[in-house]
Amino acid sequence: MKLTSFSVHNHQFTILVFLCLAAIGFNSFREIPRSEDPKLLIPASNVIVVCPGANAVEMERLVARPIEDSIKELDDLHRLTSTIEDGVAIIGIEFFYGKDPDTKYNDVMRQVNAVRGNLPANTASVEVRRWQTNNVAALQLALVSPGASYARLQDLAELLRERIEVVPGVRDVQKWAFPEKQVRVSLDLATLAQMRLPLGQVIAAVQGGNTNIPGGAVESGARRFNLKTTGSYADLEEVRLTPIAAQGAAVVYLKDVADVAWATEELEQFGRFNGERAVFVTVRQLNDQNLLALRERVRARLETFRGELPGDVRMEIAFDQADNVSRRLSGLQTDFLIAIGLVLVTLLPLGFRVAVLVALSIPLSLAMGVSLLYFTGNGLNQLTIVGMVIALGLLVDDSIVVAENIARFRRLGHPPIEAAVAATEQIAVAVVGTTATVLFAFLPLALMPGDSGQFIRCLPLSVMFTVSASMIVALTIIPFLASRLLRGHENPEGNVFLRGLMKAIHATYRPMLHWCMRHRVKTLLAAATLFCLSLLMIPLIGFSLFPKAGLPQFLIKIRGTESASVAATDAIARRIEAVLARTPEIAWYFTSVGKGNPQVYYNEIGDQQKASFAEVFASLQQFDPATSPALLDRLRAELALIPGAQIQLKEFENGPPIAAPLAVRILGPELPGLQQLAARIETVLTGIAGTEAIDNPLRTARTDLRLRLDRAAAALAGVSEVEIDRAVRLAFAGLNVTRFREADGDEYNLQLALPRGDRASLDNWRHILVPSASGAYVPIGQVATLEFESAPPMIQRYNRERSVTVKAWVANGFNTDRLTEEVRQRLAQVDFPAGYRWELGGQAESRAETFGGFGTAILVALFGVLAVIVLEFRSFRGTAIVASVLPLGVIGGLAGLWLTGYTLSFTATIGFVALIGIEIKNSILLVDFTNQLREKGVPLKEAIEQAGEIRFLPVVLTTFTAVGALMPLALQRSELFSPLAIVILGGLISSLLLSRLVTPVMYSLIPPPGPEAAQK
Repeated sequence: MKLTSFSVHNHQFTILVFLCLAAIGFNSFREIPRSEDPKLLIPASNVIVVCPGANAVEMERLVARPIEDSIKELDDLHRLTSTIEDGVAIIGIEFFYGKDPDTKYNDVMRQVNAVRGNLPANTASVEVRRWQTNNVAALQLALVSPGASYARLQDLAELLRERIEVVPGVRDVQKWAFPEKQVRVSLDLATLAQMRLPLGQVIAAVQGGNTNIPGGAVESGARRFNLKTTGSYADLEEVRLTPIAAQGAAVVYLKDVADVAWATEELEQFGRFNGERAVFVTVRQLNDQNLLALRERVRARLETFRGELPGDVRMEIAFDQADNVSRRLSGLQTDFLIAIGLVLVTLLPLGFRVAVLVALSIPLSLAMGVSLLYFTGNGLNQLTIVGMVIALGLLVDDSIVVAENIARFRRLGHPPIEAAVAATEQIAVAVVGTTATVLFAFLPLALMPGDSGQFIRCLPLSVMFTVSASMIVALTIIPFLASRLLRGHENPEGNVFLRGLMKAIHATYRPMLHWCMRHRVKTLLAAATLFCLSLLMIPLIGFSLFPKAGLPQFLIKIRGTESASVAATDAIARRIEAVLARTPEIAWYFTSVGKGNPQVYYNEIGDQQKASFAEVFASLQQFDPATSPALLDRLRAELALIPGAQIQLKEFENGPPIAAPLAVRILGPELPGLQQLAARIETVLTGIAGTEAIDNPLRTARTDLRLRLDRAAAALAGVSEVEIDRAVRLAFAGLNVTRFREADGDEYNLQLALPRGDRASLDNWRHILVPSASGAYVPIGQVATLEFESAPPMIQRYNRERSVTVKAWVANGFNTDRLTEEVRQRLAQVDFPAGYRWELGGQAESRAETFGGFGTAILVALFGVLAVIVLEFRSFRGTAIVASVLPLGVIGGLAGLWLTGYTLSFTATIGFVALIGIEIKNSILLVDFTNQLREKGVPLKEAIEQAGEIRFLPVVLTTFTAVGALMPLALQRSELFSPLAIVILGGLISSLLLSRLVTPVMYSLIPPPGPEAAQK
């Protein structure tokens, strides 16, 4: 190969090029973004509409359906879901994979704006939010004080936000878990009634006084002046001096009928840290930032701020995502260094100098691989590092094969430069072909559609980039260095390690090969039998998609009854805190009552604000795969004893976001029918061993109060429905009529309300005063009554149909795939009425979508691999011989999973893909060398046996290096990566033992055309 000759004879240029590549690689390693997981760009959005006072049925009819009808006109729409509760509708819009998220977000905005004018008049807000899995908190801390007021803690949190937001790399800083400040206008209804001032007049006056309309510009001669109008409120005194009405010569100001002061909203959401009252602050990073470097910059500001806090307030920095990233990456890097050491130990039979050659190829190949990752916009995360660990078992193959062949030529007496060039050229075509097969083997993973494909794409890319770099290194820098470093060994049979290994090969492999060559049919039947028996293990192993993340942090979700108050939910949360407080393995815990914890994991989207909901974000001291799952199960059992709410301890999981591992979606026209079927499905799921935390959103109907208006009495009294609604809202909750902006730009609600002592209740609601057309105030009890009524807790819709999804999670020790199949069988026995049907969601649906478009990519890769082999051997027989090794690795891979108890997960599938590449590489080298011996005139049988023995050494060495590279990963007991390593290890062992026998037998049965056929 001219490239090899050029690099050997122009060594100065070769050195300069690789020094440059190494420098670029080192700089890329310093600059590449670091995170725990890859980022996901999902073309999806949520439309959130808030209409106070509207019930779920009205929200469906007036809000959800019009928006759905508008959105359905968009192209590439994949899924449309709606979750509707009283006053709130959330419409989820997902587009097909591969569509530009920014373009689709703009399309959604356009369609929502088109229908915005048709929404109810009392619509408070319409918001379109992107689905962004990278919006997780890099840091979550707490300002803790049992005695300080919420207003004081909020001011401190705001000061901290201002300090941190200016740090380079910080996207934003958010404050959580406290009642917001507001300007409260406490109206005196008795005074309003005495002055015969309607409530609407007060609202209009306050809103009009806070209107900021630019006055434009005025030109006078040669000068131009901007005209400023009265503008919005500058301070509370201006609010108090808002004119309400004129009575004779006197002006009635707002201060005459109300008290204006700073206050806090009702305590509807709040938080605690380790059981103490606290305000939470979260820090989010910009995309493509080095999280570890950002942590150091932010920590420096935090320590300065800590020293400025008052004595009764302390700051607790609990959750630091960089700790997880550092722990995960450090662990993988340690495994990586151990793997490199094990790889070098396996090279002892080739001698110290050859080991040095191969060792030099590792950092060069990795540097080039990291550079390609950096320049293609990928970061350094757990998946890219695992990809490099896999690549470590592959990248040294090329260097070992080339270096071993050069060393063999030197032992045969060839001069250094001649040996380097000739030995490399002898196997160059095979090296290029084997690398091409590896690239095609990983191509389906790189092309896999869907969120799962996007999640793991950086792993195959890191393998492909690194292996490609290793091929270039093996064909250029290795021959050059070998021509300078290797010397003819004084013993033609090599060093003591090589002589011992070759003696063992001759003593064991040669007799086995001879026996198999004499019993070829028996050999193939035995291999086929083992393969078939291994396939029988698949049902025992089971399938899964993505396993749990193995993090010390976890969530405890508390869902009370639909009518539960914040106080009732908080009482349950305190009992959970007591359980955590007496568990010594717990390091810390955040409690959020009335709202979910801020997003801290890329695929865990926070729950909306709700009085009946609370969430505890907790962490173990450390996560131990051997003991932590049992500890969490013990906590689950203890939490299950707490009555009054559904309590779910949820561990974080890898992969794209899914609602639950098990989900049954029921579709039908009527809510009562859906509620009955949901109850039956809940019973089915409850009866299946291994399911837990079953969530039926229609389990309990909610009881509401309905204000029934006597329209005739209202007409006689001159009372309008609008005034009644305003009066009721004012009396019970208050009316937010405008926003008050402070001089620093911060905005707060300005609320009209009754004084706290005069708020309405079920006992005195009849005395709520409603202004009439005459100006007089009428007690609402004269025109309306209150009635209890049953209402659906929520309405769900799926692709514009009413639906309900009953979800369940899988207990530790149970297989999701087997439970899914049992659910499918049980559902087939449930009788669904006409117009109703069920679908499986959860992991089953996600897997179908993930692998639905996988077939084309596999076909492309398969034919690509076959094309490379055919092109190299120019024979279908040679291709069949090489491909015959593929079932042999499957035997060991499946056996490894069965013995270790892992499932056939997504990452285990990646292991089988990598195994294909390794097996094909070894088989190509053997068949190619056999062909070369035949071309030199060696008889068929002798060529087969010679090639088997000579190429057995590099195959053994490459297998041992791969085993050494992956052993630390297999022993890590990681649910995500250990199955991958075990598949490759088991497959390599079975392939090493079987393929070295099956391939020669296949070659003897269907030998490719020899030199005689070529001459003919």
